[in-house]
Amino acid sequence: DGGAGNDVPTDINQYATGYLWTEVLLPDNLLKILARFVHLQIEEKEDWEGRKTKKETLIFPRYHQWDVVNKLVDAARAEGPGHKYLIQHSAGSGKSNSIAWVAHQLSSLHNGKGNKQFDSIIIVTDRNVLDAQLQETISQFTSVEGVVARINNQEGDGSKSEKLASALENSQPIIIVTIQTFPYVLRAIENSISLKERNYVVIADEAHSSQTGSAARQLKEVLMVDSQEEELTTEDILDAAVASRRASSNLSYLAFTATPKTKTLELFGRLPNPDEAPSKRNKPEAYHVYSMRQAIEEGFILDVLKNYTNYKVAYNLAMKIQGSDQEVESKKAKVKLNQWVRLHDYNISQKVQVIIEHFKDNVMGLLGGQAKVMVVTSSRKEAVRYKLCFDKYISEKGYQRIHAMVAFSGEVEFNEKDPNADGLIGEKFTEHNMNRNLKGRELRKAFDSDDYQVMLVANKFQTGFDQPKLCAMYVDKKLGGVECVQTLSRLNRTYPGKAETGTFILDFFNDPDDILEAFQPYHQTAELDDVSDPDLIFDLFDKLRAAGIFQWQEVEQFCNAFLQKSKSNAAIANICKPAVERWQKRYKSAI
Repeated sequence: DGGAGNDVPTDINQYATGYLWTEVLLPDNLLKILARFVHLQIEEKEDWEGRKTKKETLIFPRYHQWDVVNKLVDAARAEGPGHKYLIQHSAGSGKSNSIAWVAHQLSSLHNGKGNKQFDSIIIVTDRNVLDAQLQETISQFTSVEGVVARINNQEGDGSKSEKLASALENSQPIIIVTIQTFPYVLRAIENSISLKERNYVVIADEAHSSQTGSAARQLKEVLMVDSQEEELTTEDILDAAVASRRASSNLSYLAFTATPKTKTLELFGRLPNPDEAPSKRNKPEAYHVYSMRQAIEEGFILDVLKNYTNYKVAYNLAMKIQGSDQEVESKKAKVKLNQWVRLHDYNISQKVQVIIEHFKDNVMGLLGGQAKVMVVTSSRKEAVRYKLCFDKYISEKGYQRIHAMVAFSGEVEFNEKDPNADGLIGEKFTEHNMNRNLKGRELRKAFDSDDYQVMLVANKFQTGFDQPKLCAMYVDKKLGGVECVQTLSRLNRTYPGKAETGTFILDFFNDPDDILEAFQPYHQTAELDDVSDPDLIFDLFDKLRAAGIFQWQEVEQFCNAFLQKSKSNAAIANICKPAVERWQKRYKSAI
């Protein structure tokens, strides 16, 4: 049914686990798993003192990984080049390993005549971990060196264009390029007579990086994309590159993404009935699916909607509590909650106060004090204002252990038309001059350290940013569709202790129904909790008191004893004893 566990077989005479012996444990399949899947993954980690350690893990494919790799290889063998495959695999599916396995196996695939099916496998990604993982994984399967070529400025001699031309001309088995380089790969193949006659597979890793500012503008020019979006993702680039070119019989595309956009589905999806025209009853579908729901149920990612609440929900909760004055004894708690929810939408300083105080009281101590949060703003100018307000509030309060960084592209300048811009006009704000404590580090690395706990973002790091210690998010931006899922999913990465504490989202802007609607296509059973109902507590209290198991005098005695350090555990236990005896007596008479 798309969740964890095994589906009930269509044949009632078969076991749900039957695939183990009918598929996985068949001699040929088992030997193939041992020879072409199982490998030793070595991770090198560095602690805050600079000490390096190595962690070795024997990687065995999960069923969906084994299944998708086999199906893609079999399809490539049967169908040949010139086809498209959309693989919709959620975060937590292990896409890095899936891509490594399929790239290696396709690079050595031969047709019935004994010739290589593909001259080169071109992988489009900006994940350094995937680069290293590919080389490490493939080196364990073959003794041949130089199978993987990385096209970047850090390795080898010559320019990127020279390295790319050399790799293509020499039919390098696996070529890894960045999303910036990818359009030039297609252009190089189109403009070369010899390369046109060769066959290629393009494997596109989802938006684990995106382009903003001048880089995005240059790519739009190359791809002839007319888009108003500041951020250009891998998926956008792939869609534009493919859409702007006629279908090529020598190019196959494998697009790996957790959240395919409509355009991606149209370009790479497959029709259930290929002989019929696309229609409402014949919509393009992903070639292979591993859903968000399954990843959550199997414990590989967290459910970010579990503790989602928005501004209005918090306000309604406050109103319910206010209406129960006779049953709420702590007036201080009520006043504090009202202050928390009665905010002016336009007043960033008030939102900053809420965010910082909530982080300090509820989030900061999680994960052994390593917890981090992200604040999503609606524009670069708003991000600058947030940063200034953050620094001011933290300084006024004297909070020594809370530090915020801001992430946006380019320079930000204010003018007379901007509201409340006094004191800001004439200044140029950049990431560099607003983040004084970077110490030459890239933003991701600096945020991973103890130097920063809060990241304020504007159209940056909302897609493809992996920070497992991210525990909470504060949203002050309109979100919808794929952007909504990708943004909130920054919280779903697992970390020791994070599953127990959970994640938290406070949304100042969006409606819960809109958030749920955005998640539904990718999460089969997405649910948002309704407004918390304080009446439930009072109803339960009335039921328990009516049962006569305990007397109110005993409750008061217990509280007094519990709060006194001088009282022993035995004294507390003796207070509970009459209630225990009443319960036991009732239980015996009931059975």
